Amino acid sequence: MARARQADAADALSESYGVTIKRLDHVSVVVEDLDGAVAFFTALGMTIEGRQPVEGAWVDRINELQGVRLDIVMMRTPDGHGKLELTKFHHPPLVATEPAIAPVNVLGLRTVMFAVDSIDDTIARLRAHGGELMGEVVQYENLYRLCYTRGPAGMIVALAEELF
Repeated sequence: MARARQADAADALSESYGVTIKRLDHVSVVVEDLDGAVAFFTALGMTIEGRQPVEGAWVDRINELQGVRLDIVMMRTPDGHGKLELTKFHHPPLVATEPAIAPVNVLGLRTVMFAVDSIDDTIARLRAHGGELMGEVVQYENLYRLCYTRGPAGMIVALAEELF
């Protein structure tokens, strides 16, 4: 009942502001090791939706760069709704960020969260692909077990196990 009221309120707000968003299509992550990132997210339970090289004038224009050559792999969550685009630039060269392994309080997009069946099993699978637990697994009330893991390219992958 409460979720229905929230959805109605969100619909009314969207209509009053003329919001045109339909959905979140995907999140893109630039990685150095594309195959390693694919293995990491496959271990998480995602599947490859497509893989292709990308280059050309349109890519240069949208990226505001010259001579872009990259490979992308589109990963899909088991429910088919969530997507993650893994991108490996061949040209121009990657640009390092400082610090390379940023903490959770750095400005910008920091985490992507996935609902999982078992945090413990998921952490074990991700460790085999370079995943590292950050902090501790914690319980939030009687609702969730939560944790942050470090994934490809230093990104923070949050995990949530529903307890209800």
